[in-house]
Amino acid sequence: MANHGYLPRNGIASIDQFIEGTNKVFGMDRDLAEFLARYGAWVDGNGTAWSIGGRPRTGIGGSHNNYETDSSPCRADLNQYGSNGELIVSQFRNLYNRQSGPNANYNLEVLRDFRRHRYHESIEKNPFFAYLPFGGIAVSQAAFTFIYRFMGNKSAEFPSGVLNREVLKSFMSITGPDDNLQWVPGHERIPNNWYKRNPSDEYSVPYFFSDILYFGSTVPEIFAIGCNKGEVNSFTPVDPAQLTNGAWTAQQAAANPLCFATQFAKAQVPLLTGQQPSESFAAPLFRAIDAITGPLGCESIGSVNQSALAVCPGFSFYGGPTGPVAPGAIQTR
Repeated sequence: MANHGYLPRNGIASIDQFIEGTNKVFGMDRDLAEFLARYGAWVDGNGTAWSIGGRPRTGIGGSHNNYETDSSPCRADLNQYGSNGELIVSQFRNLYNRQSGPNANYNLEVLRDFRRHRYHESIEKNPFFAYLPFGGIAVSQAAFTFIYRFMGNKSAEFPSGVLNREVLKSFMSITGPDDNLQWVPGHERIPNNWYKRNPSDEYSVPYFFSDILYFGSTVPEIFAIGCNKGEVNSFTPVDPAQLTNGAWTAQQAAANPLCFATQFAKAQVPLLTGQQPSESFAAPLFRAIDAITGPLGCESIGSVNQSALAVCPGFSFYGGPTGPVAPGAIQTR
């Protein structure tokens, strides 16, 4: 979006600029856009603005484990590669090769299978893999669902969109023939003759939640939180009861993963920012969170017990955009 002027060229944008930009370019409903923009600005920005790759607080690049998380579609796991911004061509190629020919379409079914692969690949290759309620259960699914929901080329014939190989490469800044794919950093481009979602069918919070549940219907492991314990293939669950000071049991979290994820997002704000829901300055953020969780009738978490994450080596709520490569990490660029 910044490459096309829908966000400032320096990548630092206000809450309103993110809301308007994502709505104008992709057809993201303002309910979802406001929540994501306000959360990012508060937790990873200065309260009124944040960055797609730089200051303040290094923006989304520095949000590892509070917003951005491991097992994304094509970007690196922070402690597997030492960066969470690098596009790993082998990961892109795995997605790219799942479709072929003129009728290729990277739809939600394709992405759901790819999501399963990436989740397990992180466990198998990243000794510091961590997967928490908000960044894992909610945000990491967005990284997959948004590919089709926003990048797919919409038309009267295909209102949900068709995402073919060339459109995917353009949005991901990938060039070259199939046998020599190359990532060109900073050249992500909206393709020519590409059309966004119809204004009558904007991508809203309920729409997003239904996509998460669709993923979980065949990949239920994405609803369980935990981490590797310093070695590959050492994934160990984190007990929701311990993490939430007894507010949520593992059974409750499994039965209501969306409530668990969004209530955790709300509960971690005071831990990360020092701002309480009662403080007027933070009121717009908490109103945005309540607006999306209210219809779900979620039980509050209250507070986060950060000591429950001591089992996760190298863990930090503010990792990235660069970091140490974990001993034993397996890299497959």
